[in-house]
Amino acid sequence: MTQKKISLHTSFSKRQKQHRTVNRDKGWGKGLTEKAVFTRKMLYPTFWGAWFAIFTLYLSVKLIPYPLLMKLGKALGKIMARVIKGRRYIVDCNLKLAFPQMTEQERSVLAEKIFENSGMAVFETGMAWFWSDKKILKYTIIDDEELERARAIAASDARILVLTCHFVTLELMARMYALTIKPGVGVYRPSDHPVWEYTQVKGRLKSNLALVDRADPRTMIRALMKSLPIWYAPDQDYGRKVSIFVPFFAVEKAATVTGVHDLSKIKNTLVQPSWTIRVKDGYRLYVSAPLDNFPTEDEVADTARCNRVIENMIRIAPEQYLWLHRRFKTAPEGEPSRYPEIK
Repeated sequence: MTQKKISLHTSFSKRQKQHRTVNRDKGWGKGLTEKAVFTRKMLYPTFWGAWFAIFTLYLSVKLIPYPLLMKLGKALGKIMARVIKGRRYIVDCNLKLAFPQMTEQERSVLAEKIFENSGMAVFETGMAWFWSDKKILKYTIIDDEELERARAIAASDARILVLTCHFVTLELMARMYALTIKPGVGVYRPSDHPVWEYTQVKGRLKSNLALVDRADPRTMIRALMKSLPIWYAPDQDYGRKVSIFVPFFAVEKAATVTGVHDLSKIKNTLVQPSWTIRVKDGYRLYVSAPLDNFPTEDEVADTARCNRVIENMIRIAPEQYLWLHRRFKTAPEGEPSRYPEIK
């Protein structure tokens, strides 16, 4: 008997029918998204559930004390681990691929922590979108030397490409960097759900200047030319057409975009690693010195180097990384699927 495969996503055509209208304006040089656009169609009954979820999140982060929010997040994460079995399967596959030296018990414990952190991230996203600047700064922790160096670079004529990755605290990281160092531009994936798109754009522009579609490198270049910091996270699998295969943890051939190498070739561009880790008293914002001797003429070597930098970020708190994503989805031609139970 053939085992039924796991389905992760609703088809785009089905979502289009459900939403009645979708945001799917992709295109080379589309431009910066500088404000959230509200339309009357977002008031259709089909969107009431989304509005209720967003309002509930807003009230939660506004009214519930932070320590209790994190406890609720952990509990939510434990529920997620048992309900969204497809994502649990992906986490298990990712950990086996990335950390083969771990025992099965060690990976199981790590997987549980990953889901707890993912549940906490639901509320942390709301914090990033709805908290005041003052409250965000209250929980921001940064080394004085790192802050002084980063501000000096931001005040110069340098073009800053902020190399980061998909920690569950990424939304907070963008606001913290903007409030302590310099506002900039976030690279993101537009949602095809109008209400979620409106909400995420409005939230992400609370302290930053604009957003740019991840499929729009021309606009990224224009933003860099204006000396606007760009947050760029090249650690997800965007498919064979835009990727090359380089090592990532124990996977020797992980599909990785070459955007950092490509964008950093713009004159006076510095690649500055930055990320945020949740710690006991708040959130530690790390801002490392820009990569030296970067870029080179070797696209493969530069992309592999960026992966090593990201690996070092993740090793600090692997449980806070977004392992729910199919990081190793694209395998080289002729190799079997790394997630055989996924459709």
